[in-house]
Amino acid sequence: MAKPEFDRMTAQHVRVIDGLRAYGANYAEFTRRFAEWLGLHSTDAVALTEILFAEDQGQPLSPARLRARIGLSSGATTILLNRLEQAGHVVRTREATDGRVVTLRSSPDIRPRAEEFFGPYSTRMTAEMARYTPERLQEFEDFVGHLTRAMDALLGDEYRPPGPGAGGSAG
Repeated sequence: MAKPEFDRMTAQHVRVIDGLRAYGANYAEFTRRFAEWLGLHSTDAVALTEILFAEDQGQPLSPARLRARIGLSSGATTILLNRLEQAGHVVRTREATDGRVVTLRSSPDIRPRAEEFFGPYSTRMTAEMARYTPERLQEFEDFVGHLTRAMDALLGDEYRPPGPGAGGSAG
């Protein structure tokens, strides 16, 4: 039975949500193929992609920030980073004045391979975005930001994983 909120969605709302869902599915497939291309587990490739993207933005990740982005536990993130480091794809550095802060960097060997794989994606996405004015892109950026914050709130409030002894039933 549909909830009243769904009944209020216009056909355009549904098309937009479906388009975002399809883009997300395509992006997931893209990262799966990146993993296959590198011979990595898909979760490792997602993490490596996040590390590369953050580095490209001049905001390299710490293990804690990576963990938040990919949704793994602290222990699972450590194991994942150990695998990426052993494979020669990631290096951990201590760049901050506080020597306890670890920064994740892509290795010099992986950067050219990532650029080779992501080059066509970057070229095509840049060409598509060039079709829009900066003002229109700002509207899109605002829209996607609002949707992301709404999803973050839903995941943090209504869709929290059950705690120990919760029995797994939703209230």
